[in-house]
Amino acid sequence: PLFDIGEASCGVLCPHYGNIRLFSPCSGLSQESGSVEQISLHCAEGSLEWLYPAGALRLSLSPRLPTSTAAEGKSPRQVTTCIKPSSTFRGAQIYLERNGILELLLSEADASLRPRVHCFSWQPQEKVALFLQSTLHQDISRRIAAFRYELRGDWNSRLSLTSSNLSMEGACRPCNDTEILMAICTSDFVIRGNIRTVSNDVEMQESIISISAMRIHRQKFTLFQPVSKSSKSTGSIHTLLQCGVKPGPGSFLFTGWLHFGEAWLSCAPRYKDFRRIYEDAHQAHENPCEVSLD
Repeated sequence: PLFDIGEASCGVLCPHYGNIRLFSPCSGLSQESGSVEQISLHCAEGSLEWLYPAGALRLSLSPRLPTSTAAEGKSPRQVTTCIKPSSTFRGAQIYLERNGILELLLSEADASLRPRVHCFSWQPQEKVALFLQSTLHQDISRRIAAFRYELRGDWNSRLSLTSSNLSMEGACRPCNDTEILMAICTSDFVIRGNIRTVSNDVEMQESIISISAMRIHRQKFTLFQPVSKSSKSTGSIHTLLQCGVKPGPGSFLFTGWLHFGEAWLSCAPRYKDFRRIYEDAHQAHENPCEVSLD
């Protein structure tokens, strides 16, 4: 199985099982005051609900990561964990427990604002857990602490973290030839297309690129789909506002990763440049994988 439940019998939802809830939600009504329920999370991604929070939950992070490095028998150099609270997150706050030291990750007051993604990275040998501490309220009947999480070991070296969103130090620089070739092989989506529009979300510090797809080489889920039978597939890709993306002519090869159901940009060379890079590598027998060219 992809998950283990410790002493608690809680609603850990793993999308690998077709979004079927395998356990009843955690409920503070069954916990003694001051008790700590122990849960081990082995899903690479999922969600958790804690009804009427009381006491505390300790979620140890022990993901079985579906990564290329794992397939090669190697451990990832670091694991990235992200959590996204629900819009109705109430009754608890979340701490990061790293080697026995607690650090506040999400307060109840922060969660009551616009839900933001919070990320952190850690070494596989570190002992890491999420510690959910209930907050005191006279009426807990309307309080549910729910969030989604992702545990990933395959985000490449271009990915680093900010306090609120997936971000990258140097993410705005163009990918080099090696990064482009690896992105083609390992990304969640590989789409050849044109930029239709770019809209900016200043509050979230994101740009949303609207794409008209000319060819879908790969997509992990249906990110791009036609509006009608006669139309081209369209979809949106997120990137950082600081990258200053603007609409431009010509076709690009867009690659990237899924992050809480949204497409995030990794490498996006012009298609003519990708063809040159790919064909040169093919002649030198240095392609990490095969791609069908137009």
